[in-house]
Amino acid sequence: MGKIYLVPTPIGNLGDITLRALEVLKSVDIVAAEDTRQSLKLLNHFEIKKPLISYHMHNEQGKGEELIEMAKGGKNIAVVTDAGTPGVSDPGEIVVRKAIDNGVEIEVLPGATAFTTALVYSGLSTNQFMFKGFYPREKKERIAFLENIKDRQETIILYESPYRIIDCLGSIKENLGNRRIAVCRELTKLHEQIVRGTIEEVINYFIENTPKGEFVLVLEGKTKEEIEIEKKSEWEDLTIEEHILKYMNSGESKKNAMKLVAKDRGISKSEVYKYSLEL
Repeated sequence: MGKIYLVPTPIGNLGDITLRALEVLKSVDIVAAEDTRQSLKLLNHFEIKKPLISYHMHNEQGKGEELIEMAKGGKNIAVVTDAGTPGVSDPGEIVVRKAIDNGVEIEVLPGATAFTTALVYSGLSTNQFMFKGFYPREKKERIAFLENIKDRQETIILYESPYRIIDCLGSIKENLGNRRIAVCRELTKLHEQIVRGTIEEVINYFIENTPKGEFVLVLEGKTKEEIEIEKKSEWEDLTIEEHILKYMNSGESKKNAMKLVAKDRGISKSEVYKYSLEL
């Protein structure tokens, strides 16, 4: 039985490719490519001659089965995407799943990935992050998407095209507030650029400078300060008695409700106790 290799390709600079990726591309029987024309340029640059077959989002199911059958028949296959690591927001994940289901061996090579490069460039927190792929185009999907991420504290990473970048940034600002963001374009290419600032500042920049190239957006998660302000807004107009009752009505015991009120307000439990006597 053959093997299926997931081979990362350069995200811009041809020097992004690894020695191991070149070794695999030279050794396999077939290269399955998202865009055969794009991959042919890459192979020609490194003087690699291999049969190319098309494998992309519009034929992923049928071609995926075909790749599995080829591997079962003893062929070694390299799966590549136009740029970056196959399997991340592209059909590579389908063939991986099919290979696992059919007992076909896979080997995933490390290599260039746009979202990790952008994350480090951003200067935002890298301790925890979410990669959310492409920003939804349809309004209904966008609403659900923004609702899903609005309270997340992790750094959030998105992909977007130059034609929708300003609209994308506008809807994020409207729904999530004017957070810090880094917008990275043309990563590792000659005209690589990182635009950092608030969402409003970045929108203004791209209104004045026509967006070009492929974009990765790295968005600050919800900060602790924002969470504390929102939490305070839920009780700051309540009396201490009403504050205690609010917690009790949500299922807390009276004793625990008093502890929570004392913590929220930064006062002693004994002071809260005085207001609880009539409850």
